[in-house]
Amino acid sequence: MTARDPRSARSQARPAWTAWRVVVSFGVASLAADMVYEGARSLYGPLLASLGATAAVVGLVTGAGEAMALVLRLVFCPLADRSGRYWALTLAGYGLTAVAVPLLAVTPFLPSGQGGAAAGGAGLLLASVLILLERSGKAVRSPSKSALLAHVAGAVGRGRGFGVHKALDQLGAFAGPLVVAAVVAATGALWPALLVLVVPGAATMAVLLVIRARVPDPSVYDSTTDAPGSAVRAARPPLRGWLRDALGADLPPEFFRYAIAAGLMTGGLLTFGIVGYHLTVSRLVPVAAVPVVYAGAMLAEAVAALGVGWAYDRISTRVLYAVPVLVALVPGLALSSQLGTALAGVLVWGLAFGVQDSTVKAIVADLVAPSRRATAYGVFAGIEGVMAVVGGAGAGWLYERSLTTLVVVVAAAQVVALGLLVRTLKRRSLTGPMG
Repeated sequence: MTARDPRSARSQARPAWTAWRVVVSFGVASLAADMVYEGARSLYGPLLASLGATAAVVGLVTGAGEAMALVLRLVFCPLADRSGRYWALTLAGYGLTAVAVPLLAVTPFLPSGQGGAAAGGAGLLLASVLILLERSGKAVRSPSKSALLAHVAGAVGRGRGFGVHKALDQLGAFAGPLVVAAVVAATGALWPALLVLVVPGAATMAVLLVIRARVPDPSVYDSTTDAPGSAVRAARPPLRGWLRDALGADLPPEFFRYAIAAGLMTGGLLTFGIVGYHLTVSRLVPVAAVPVVYAGAMLAEAVAALGVGWAYDRISTRVLYAVPVLVALVPGLALSSQLGTALAGVLVWGLAFGVQDSTVKAIVADLVAPSRRATAYGVFAGIEGVMAVVGGAGAGWLYERSLTTLVVVVAAAQVVALGLLVRTLKRRSLTGPMG
């Protein structure tokens, strides 16, 4: 009996859905999931403040959360490829977020400590753990979800496929905070707004389960690859080799120089937890308006991502020089005691986040050989994650002691980042038009 070529067998299979239907379905799942975690993130500052957290605690928790979303990819990127359990990891990651966020609704009802930094007690502790779990869910699911989507998007054009998915994703990031704001305004409490997010969370899981049932093997859409994880499982590198990859062995010095620059920008960009905390404790806006402010920042992020992405491809990588400048402006504006200035700072925050999220990672592909890019992105995320913890905790600690010092420290870090950027791009001759 002649063995069949698995790629040939897959090419003869008739998928239950068209590729576009699968892409859009993944986009709908991401839209609902973004409503959950972006809606919740818009309230992290006010929620932690209501539970007795200081600015230092808010900065540490939210910074550590961002770090976990990045650093844990050092584990889950290779785990997905080595195990081939893309669907299991995707469902587990989304499920973790769908469960952790609504559970935040119980934290105001737990016993509280008495006075000072201890205030909040069990409620503050549980909220901190749930926030970290929510962010960890992103690290668990993102590599596997992207791998599944890449197979399907290959049939419609990966640029268009991922573009449609990102557009739906951002729609959820904009809608979630607005839903949360409406519930807070209607009830006058935070917990109902968190509890209502169980609805889009359940919708996320339902859509994903339907996709999995109809398209259990998305590689049927992609004629250029073997079944997910088959090649990797056939020749798994030893543990020692995996550790070398995780540490970035043999990656070029220019990569690490650039990664440190990006880490300084990530660490210097205040988490919205700190910004939301400031808006709340300074009484610049009512708590119900904080998610609306966050939604505005998400809109600015989307505009920046589209505009700068176009400029990056058609003009020059010099557009990235704007990132440390924008990051340096955020503390002095967003933490102002004047509402107009603070809102301007939130707008700059959104712009900086959009530029950083859309184009900073693109240069990694120019600095590293194609065969090392997956490893490089994992190391890059790890460095950014470490900087996010340091930056978040440091910003919260300085917020309580001296805003002037916070502004100066962030500005100094961005001067260093800008210098590293200039040196890296010039040495690699990356400042000309791309493509």
